[in-house]
Amino acid sequence: IDLAREAIRHYLATGEDLDVSAMPGDGPACGLFVSLHDQPRPGEVEGDLRGCRGSVHPLGPTLYAEVVRQAIYSAVDDPRCPSIRPDEVDDIAITVYLLKPYEEVRGLDELDPARYGILVEGESGRRALLLPGIPGIDTAAEQVYLTKRKAYMHPDEPVTIYRFEADVLK
Repeated sequence: IDLAREAIRHYLATGEDLDVSAMPGDGPACGLFVSLHDQPRPGEVEGDLRGCRGSVHPLGPTLYAEVVRQAIYSAVDDPRCPSIRPDEVDDIAITVYLLKPYEEVRGLDELDPARYGILVEGESGRRALLLPGIPGIDTAAEQVYLTKRKAYMHPDEPVTIYRFEADVLK
């Protein structure tokens, strides 16, 4: 979380990626997402989305490089949200999802939106992903419906569904 925040702060100040090549403790890259939210209002579980970007397959050479890349993309390159301003960096809630390998499922009974994220691929070639544990998504059917909608698929379009777990860092 600290690395993601520092990467955003550094990029907003310099326009350059934070250099993590000499940082100790780095490891192999994995698929990951970085999600940014405003602080929740009273009575809310999560604040408004301010950015969420990532990849099922890593693009960077190491874990730290991938965190830096996706944190920056989340902050300034999510078309759904206005970019994070420098004065907001310290107040943004950051969640990093370290994805585990995904596996195909045969039915909704193999899903649990609190435990698994899903990736759907339609016959149209469209695909989309929803992360696990999203507040307000309580059933597998709802999770699949919303993921299809995210991919601009017809609700009745047949899809292949993959599930995955994630280590969620807050």
